[in-house]
Amino acid sequence: QVQLIESGGGLVQPGGSLRLSCTASGRSFTNYAMGWFRQAPGKEREFVAAVNRTGTNTFYGDSVKGRFTTSRDNSKNTVVLQMNSLKPEDTALYYCAAKYTTSGTVYLADSSYPYWGQGTQVTVSS
Repeated sequence: QVQLIESGGGLVQPGGSLRLSCTASGRSFTNYAMGWFRQAPGKEREFVAAVNRTGTNTFYGDSVKGRFTTSRDNSKNTVVLQMNSLKPEDTALYYCAAKYTTSGTVYLADSSYPYWGQGTQVTVSS
């Protein structure tokens, strides 16, 4: 199993940036594909970004493409989500998620991920 802890959320003005981190405990982090999701009040959970277990392949949701970047450092058991040009509609609780895999696939569906962090709040407001 793996335990996930997100950090880096907060309040930021529109147009600003935030960097979220997700640190995993447990062994074999390199065998976990990682995903980022978000959920705003009254809305369904939304796919944000995903990275494969080696960090060589990423995928982004349409609403964040060109503004957000995800990457991972397997030596530190960490995946990050760099968020630039933030908009009020980016306000949500952001989660990282993990899926054990031996393939190089990225996973886009939240149902693919059995392990989830507790979430970190991102609020974009002036």
